Amino acid sequence: MHKAFKAFVLCIFFTPILSAQEFKITGTVKDSDSQLPLESTTVYAESPRDSSLVAYTISDVNGFFELEDRTSLKSVNLFFSYNGYKTLVMKIDLKPETKLGTVQLEAQAQQLEGVNVVGERVPITVKKDTLEFNADSFKTRPDANVEDMLKKLPGVDVDSDGKITVNGKEVSQVLVNGQVFFSNDPKVAAKSLPKEVIDKIQITDTKTKTQEFTGEEGDGESKTINLTIKKDKNKGIMGRVSAGYGTDERYQLNGLVNYFNDTERVSFIASSNNINNSGFSFDEIYDMVGRTRGGYDGARESGLLNNFGNGITTSSNAGASYANAEKGKYEIDGNYFFGYSDSFNDQMTSRENILPDGRFYSDSESNFSGTSNSNRGSANLEFDIDETLRISLQPSMSVNRTESYNLNSSVTTDEAGNMINSNNRTTTDDGFQRNFSNRLNIIKKLDTLGRFVSFGFSNTNNEDRNVSNLNSLREVFGENANIQELDQLSEVSNKRDGYELQGEYRHPISEKNFLDFEYQYSHDNRVNSKLVNDFDEEVGEYSLFNEELSSNFNFKNIQQTPSIGFRRNGEKLNFRVAAEYQFTKLSNEDFLQDSNFSKSYKNLLFNARLRYSFGSNKRLFARYRSNLNLPSVNQLQPIPNVSNPLNIVIGNPGLSPGINHNININYNDFNWKERTGVYAYAQVEFQNDRVSAISTTDENFLRTTRFANIDGNYNGWAGFGYSKEVKKDSVFSAKFNLRPGMNFSRQVSLTNNVRLEAKSLDVSPYLSTTINYKEMVEFEPGYGISFNNTKYNLDNVEDVKFTSQNASLRLTTYWPKNVIFGNDIRYSYNGNVGPGFRKDAVFWNMSLGLEILKKKATVKILAYDLLDQNINTRRTTGEDFIQDFQGTVLKRYFMGSFTYKFDQFGGAKPSRGGRFRSL
Repeated sequence: MHKAFKAFVLCIFFTPILSAQEFKITGTVKDSDSQLPLESTTVYAESPRDSSLVAYTISDVNGFFELEDRTSLKSVNLFFSYNGYKTLVMKIDLKPETKLGTVQLEAQAQQLEGVNVVGERVPITVKKDTLEFNADSFKTRPDANVEDMLKKLPGVDVDSDGKITVNGKEVSQVLVNGQVFFSNDPKVAAKSLPKEVIDKIQITDTKTKTQEFTGEEGDGESKTINLTIKKDKNKGIMGRVSAGYGTDERYQLNGLVNYFNDTERVSFIASSNNINNSGFSFDEIYDMVGRTRGGYDGARESGLLNNFGNGITTSSNAGASYANAEKGKYEIDGNYFFGYSDSFNDQMTSRENILPDGRFYSDSESNFSGTSNSNRGSANLEFDIDETLRISLQPSMSVNRTESYNLNSSVTTDEAGNMINSNNRTTTDDGFQRNFSNRLNIIKKLDTLGRFVSFGFSNTNNEDRNVSNLNSLREVFGENANIQELDQLSEVSNKRDGYELQGEYRHPISEKNFLDFEYQYSHDNRVNSKLVNDFDEEVGEYSLFNEELSSNFNFKNIQQTPSIGFRRNGEKLNFRVAAEYQFTKLSNEDFLQDSNFSKSYKNLLFNARLRYSFGSNKRLFARYRSNLNLPSVNQLQPIPNVSNPLNIVIGNPGLSPGINHNININYNDFNWKERTGVYAYAQVEFQNDRVSAISTTDENFLRTTRFANIDGNYNGWAGFGYSKEVKKDSVFSAKFNLRPGMNFSRQVSLTNNVRLEAKSLDVSPYLSTTINYKEMVEFEPGYGISFNNTKYNLDNVEDVKFTSQNASLRLTTYWPKNVIFGNDIRYSYNGNVGPGFRKDAVFWNMSLGLEILKKKATVKILAYDLLDQNINTRRTTGEDFIQDFQGTVLKRYFMGSFTYKFDQFGGAKPSRGGRFRSL
């Protein structure tokens, strides 16, 4: 009986594979009139029974294609699709090898309105600067979201944190029907929208406003994904609500409602939780899981979260978004968010401080708590006055209030372990921030040759007020024993008003060559008032004005930057070289301290960019950029900052700006036939006259930090990626990724007038794969190891070498029917962290979900950190320190949840048509 059961299971799993036969179809696609080869023709095979995709490929530069796969079908419908040509369909009886010879496509003279052609189901279309996928051609589980679908696309990778890359290039935004969906954070649309409503996925290089209007290609530094909604789903309501409650009073509530009406969209989002969740994910398996380290990445930046970035946060947010467009007339979108958060974080830090003749150690513990609430809104308004004139406006405003409390205790010891000094301090802050910015852009095309003129005006108006109370007790031991007490109240008011004017004119020299003339003027005015009062015990008030630590100044930064550039926009070669001459004037007028100064700088800067296409699949990018790194007002102001009595920080008005030279190279290639992708990248930045912190440490290990310009700093990274996709007859698919990388840097500083250098090299290979069987079982293992090496220039300082490892396994099953079982296991090992810090842990999340009510609802039980081993420890090194850190993280909890979907759409389903030719 036992053997019979095994045989039965083997038959279920392997019969579809064994019954399948291999096939290969070859040929060459040409224009029927000119007989020229048609590169990037999409050739794909569908099942005659249910029109499911069997296999696809892309023709090469000679029009040659080779379509091979494995299937149990006896025949397929073979499609040939090329933009601007009539789609050709053949019925093919499958054989081990079929040679079609030359396949001719007829030009599509005009597509009649209301006629739907077969090309609507083309799995992939390669256009000049856009890669377009048909969502229905890529099989996923029925309840998949956009992120699940993106993982199926060739060349697209989504990591465990939701970061999306296309052939190694990061996706900077995911649009819906060409417009922003709540924010520019790609995770919002990818995690919250269901795959079933998506028609096309269009991938292109991210473009500036000018590039969009003039029809230029993007610079290729990042990618943009645009999701188009299906016609029959583009009118109606789509909504999701979810609620969960668990042990330790952990909870999460979230909801999302979208109303679509052709080009018009209205969306509402709301969430509340205490598990560090961004609140916009409706993943049926792994949502309601907090971040392992308390970080929030793009969610916080986009306005969907408002927190202090560490520890455990209880947050609530609500937002609304509106978008509408009429082709050739206008395109508008806007959003508003309200957010509230309550965070706490207990952390421990152990730091080894390096001196030229020895070292000392600082150990500190802190307890932080803070609350914040914010209101923020932004809009993007574009108006096409006519075909040659576009006006755009981008206003943004936010109002934030924050309160925080931080209790910190630290102890400093020498190499023998003797206590040298200690500090206990309490800081409370009450802050208010108001930020308003706006950008007006006007672009006018002057002819059809590429000549245009543009004008831009932007303003930034910020106000930051803060009332801070510092209570500190610093004690020095030994022969020079002393005690210093501080009890101060500081009232800080910062106002910044920045304005920028920009003009650009492009002059065509020939059809592909252009001259760019630009001029930019910026005026940045900052008014700062810091009034420090010491506590007067006699009257019981903060009434003793501390003039030494107070300041009241007006800081101005005025820049003028004319530039000239030459560009070539060719079919294969695109490049641009430019030079700019930057005039900078910094001035400071202090009404309390004798720190007035006026400085002027003149700098000649260069930048260049090149992109070369070896074909539709291979591209090389190269870029050089130099930029000015101006010192901040705090680095220039010679006013002591005593917020940390163990390290007094004082600015230097004699600083010069640093100049950064950045070189970037990127190559990517995707072979559609082999389903393999390769990309390589390298970037290095050399920092001349970098504004660096230099420190002086006395015999009591009390530091004074100032700033100076130092040469010799650089940093960079390099690596490559390789991906391979294997697919067998819609039964089995596997996607392999190999991503080795490295980081390197040299950090230079001065300590006690001795030059300190730290050279770091981190090598981090990573391997992962995703294996899927019939959308019933998905297996995702991954492993990465990092070799870290930091070398110091001082003989008395040992080099630091340690190894970190990370292994992950995600196993998801969708069997039996309507049951979803997920396991997410991660192992981390942080080598060489100091005593008292845990080095390794196994982090395991488990969930079991049941789909009910005709799959409109899901009931789920989740176990977070099942083994109760979650940690947040890490080691960092610098030119004069080695530091270990450990902070607060979420610990084990169990949660039950309920998710419900409600959709109501109207509209007719698109029909299909085409012409068949039997073979």
